Amino acid sequence: MTSVCPYFQIHQPYRLRWFWPDDTSGFYRYFDYAANKEIFEKVADKCYRPTNNLLLELIDEYDKDFKFSISVTGTLLNQCEHWGNDVLDTFKQMADSGCVEFLDETNYHSLAGLFEDRSEFIEEIKEHHNVIKDLLGVKPKVFRNTELIYNNNIAKTVSDLGYNAILAEGVDNLLGWRSPDYVYRAEGSGLPLLLRNYPLSDDIGYRFSARWWGEYPLTADKWASWASDVEGDILNIFMDYETFGEHQWEETGIFDFIRALPGEVLNRGLAFNTPSEVVDMYPPVGNIDVGDFSTISWADMERDTSAWVGNDMQRRCLEEIKHLGPYVKKTEDDELIQIWKHMLTSDHFHYMCTKWMGDGDVHAYFSVYSSPFDAAINYMAVVMDFKAEVFKRLNGLSGE
Repeated sequence: MTSVCPYFQIHQPYRLRWFWPDDTSGFYRYFDYAANKEIFEKVADKCYRPTNNLLLELIDEYDKDFKFSISVTGTLLNQCEHWGNDVLDTFKQMADSGCVEFLDETNYHSLAGLFEDRSEFIEEIKEHHNVIKDLLGVKPKVFRNTELIYNNNIAKTVSDLGYNAILAEGVDNLLGWRSPDYVYRAEGSGLPLLLRNYPLSDDIGYRFSARWWGEYPLTADKWASWASDVEGDILNIFMDYETFGEHQWEETGIFDFIRALPGEVLNRGLAFNTPSEVVDMYPPVGNIDVGDFSTISWADMERDTSAWVGNDMQRRCLEEIKHLGPYVKKTEDDELIQIWKHMLTSDHFHYMCTKWMGDGDVHAYFSVYSSPFDAAINYMAVVMDFKAEVFKRLNGLSGE
């Protein structure tokens, strides 16, 4: 029996203000309270509330035969605590159901996994683990990195932390003739590795409402028939949670599709399982070696790190904020440390991407800026002001 293993990423960043120095101090000197609240409330109404409620109904309807996994960032959970406690309550209901496996990731959806020094990466993973344990009452055993950024060294770090498995993208030029529809092992650590089946995932996440697509309209019956033709052990369907109601609006029929999908899948003799379940059920069929200095992700056509560090603006901004880290931590000021960690969130660098065509459209859709150059200029303005505040604090601590 083939297992369908759905996984959803849930994240909202704290977006930066269009920066100009004023008398504001602390976190909201740099982050736009009004914009972040407005965006959270809009997405909560369009996606989080209706989708959470629908999935909880399906769990009850199918008597625990419908299962899936979620990773929800600390930034999104923090926004729930501020602006959407009812959304947080439905996540708790999911955790209590026994049908939803919550995964760990970096707490701030950050690029810390790209740093040579693993200390910040590890610190954020542990912080996220504690947030999930405290708010949802579960202890994640499986890890997914920010935007499925993955290499052998990341897998080794995650394995050393005691996780049972890690998620990654099923990149064609990495797999070659092999299929993503099996459990693999990470080279160098032996950590069980689950690879995204991106064609069947993107049929829902990207092409569902695309009238130019030859398979439009996509129905639950049609998708389930494709899934039943898979010859492997597992079908890893990984996607952004905002597919439901935000990227694919309610008017497209996406909620009707999700309501019908479990029945269509189960009626074809397939089963729903979580990542922990599939790595217990199926033995690895081989190793996946990304190479020590190669890194993959689920972003853009290249499926590498170019969405965040593909141009000089992005690399310069990341280097500036990365090198500031030790000085920030030396202040031992919790608020300054929180500001710095939120500056590592991948979205800031995503907005600076200068790609064209389809990938460029995706970057522009998510951006709050009129151009990637504005995003980089604003980010660097924040960094320079923040750096001055950090060294002012350090000078004060030294008595100078």
